[in-house]
Amino acid sequence: MAGILAWFWNERFWLPHNVTWADLKNTDEATFPQAEDLYLACPLAFCIFMIRLVFERFIARPCAMGLKIQTNGPQKAQPNAILEKVFTAITKHPDEKRLEGLSKQLDWDVRTIQRWFRQRRNQEKPSTLARFCESMWRFTFYLYIFTYGVRFLKKTPWLWNTKECWYNYPYQPLTVDIHYYYILELSFYLSLLFSQFTDIRRKDFLIMFLHHVATISLIVFSYVNNMARVGTLVMCLHDAADVLIEAAKMANYAKCQILCNLLFAMFAILFISSRLGVYPIWILNTTLFESWEIIGPYPSWWVFNLLLIMLQLLHSFWSYLIVKTACRAISKGKVGKWNPLHVSKDDRSDIESSSDEDDSPPPNQKHHTSATNGTNKNHGTNGYLMGAPYPDEH
Repeated sequence: MAGILAWFWNERFWLPHNVTWADLKNTDEATFPQAEDLYLACPLAFCIFMIRLVFERFIARPCAMGLKIQTNGPQKAQPNAILEKVFTAITKHPDEKRLEGLSKQLDWDVRTIQRWFRQRRNQEKPSTLARFCESMWRFTFYLYIFTYGVRFLKKTPWLWNTKECWYNYPYQPLTVDIHYYYILELSFYLSLLFSQFTDIRRKDFLIMFLHHVATISLIVFSYVNNMARVGTLVMCLHDAADVLIEAAKMANYAKCQILCNLLFAMFAILFISSRLGVYPIWILNTTLFESWEIIGPYPSWWVFNLLLIMLQLLHSFWSYLIVKTACRAISKGKVGKWNPLHVSKDDRSDIESSSDEDDSPPPNQKHHTSATNGTNKNHGTNGYLMGAPYPDEH
């Protein structure tokens, strides 16, 4: 075990040439980041998760009730042992051949069986109330941490001159503000990583999982090898857009359409400009070029920048989805009344219905197809954005 740890913490990987871990030990004169500081993030992540449960129950829920957000979930499908067995043991999306077989077996028409499967799938989706509570929690945290980051960073020299991130590196002392900022951000993303398995399930589960892993890796990497100054810039930049998308979703759940449209437009402008403009010009420029000139590359420097570039690729992917969402909403919406969060089920996972797709219970007998053709499908709140943030992206 000692050999494995010695290999993992190899100074030639983590630190610049001629720098050792002994050089970065805490002294009476200065405090430097220590890897063991990050252990605090694990119990704190659990505390944040518990705080979230309390917040959603005693703060977010009363707010949702005050806004008259529906508390009931999707309508349950009519109990049917045969269809339930197919749904749980075989497939949730039966093909045409299986539908025809079930139609003959149950003496129901195909459209009725399709409707049953839609209702059964929607039955597992959370209510609009649950989605509102989740978004309000994230909005509250992002607003707090972004406000803290701005207030802290505006007093630092590296916000105004990014070369300050590398002068006297790695012998830059760790301040209380940086330590608090890092531990809180890391704890929050750890809680998101694990709560992703219990939260609303989304189609981009793997992409968001990769995003959370990359974010946590960046936080750990930049802290351990004392790239904390540039790390604070990255975190603050990413928190800005997260506030707006969560606010837009809350407005959407509350059916405040004009406010929802305005917030989404602000989010789209801020996200694309910050992730495709400010991030590469400001962040990647200093981590790739200014740091190369001042301190030079070393193994963990390459890994750190690789993670930053991976994050840029995710930014590009999400920006494409945002533009696609807005364009589709405009093209399908009515003049003067359009919802930027109203998109098809093929778009980003956030963009999904929150309630049942059809409110009509399946009949006990077979109906004519002509009757079912006239059924009005209700895609929740018109298929508006009902999931988690674009990226938490961060």
